[in-house]
Amino acid sequence: MTALQIIFLLSAAVILVSAVMVVTTRNMVHAALWLIAALFGVAVIFAVLEAGFLAVVQVVVYIGAIAIMFIFAVMLTSREMRDRGPQMNNRTWLAGIVGVLIFGSLVYLLSTWDGFNGQPSVIGNVDTLKQLGNVLLLPSAYLLPFEVASILLLAALVGAVYVASNRK
Repeated sequence: MTALQIIFLLSAAVILVSAVMVVTTRNMVHAALWLIAALFGVAVIFAVLEAGFLAVVQVVVYIGAIAIMFIFAVMLTSREMRDRGPQMNNRTWLAGIVGVLIFGSLVYLLSTWDGFNGQPSVIGNVDTLKQLGNVLLLPSAYLLPFEVASILLLAALVGAVYVASNRK
């Protein structure tokens, strides 16, 4: 096993453990910190795959902006969440069954997929960063979903400020 494979496996383990902790912890601030750990693991995997730009974007955008905004929203609404009682419902068994079914379907689909045996195609000498920028900013590509996501995040932040400032 090479050093890159070991780093990849360790990062994958950190991502899996962190993702499980995000959805199982009861403290929202701890969940946000586990989310940051999972996102950092994804950035490490991008770095191992020699996608340095995506690793930096992962750190700056997801860890630096979205996770911090999530922590900010949690801190603004923490008083309101404590006053309402338990945040869990009694249907965790249903979520567990659905999770096992989805996991089983993914295992079946990946076991029948022949992409694991193929060799990756060589891109050659192209400016992939320029192509990525063009794809992200072309109106016919991903510009609309990118803008919709930014508006949804802004609406979530405004809603958190409203809930925190609404004194009953």
